[in-house]
Amino acid sequence: MTRTPDLLPGTLDLLILRTLQRDPLHGWAVSERIQQISEDVLQINQGSLYPALHRLEHQGWIEAEWKVSELGRRAKYYRLTASGRRQLAVEAREWERMANAIGRVMKLA
Repeated sequence: MTRTPDLLPGTLDLLILRTLQRDPLHGWAVSERIQQISEDVLQINQGSLYPALHRLEHQGWIEAEWKVSELGRRAKYYRLTASGRRQLAVEAREWERMANAIGRVMKLA
């Protein structure tokens, strides 16, 4: 069994914002999309996902609306706000800067 890697602090928020960039999703679908796109490397547990969604909603970066899911169940759908799109751009640039810095150290250390 492969161990799921720990995310760097703040990375979950970035992944959620990026996942919601295309279209609104309910929480479970956000988790599933991250897992699928990462080819099962990243598995977001519900205990981390929902506090992050509430934190992002409180920041005004996402907003939620109750709808009926594809399975006919009532679900809270989250979508990115204009403020969230700006925050995603800021966090994506910072992530790229950090990944490049870590990559340079790994090649030379």
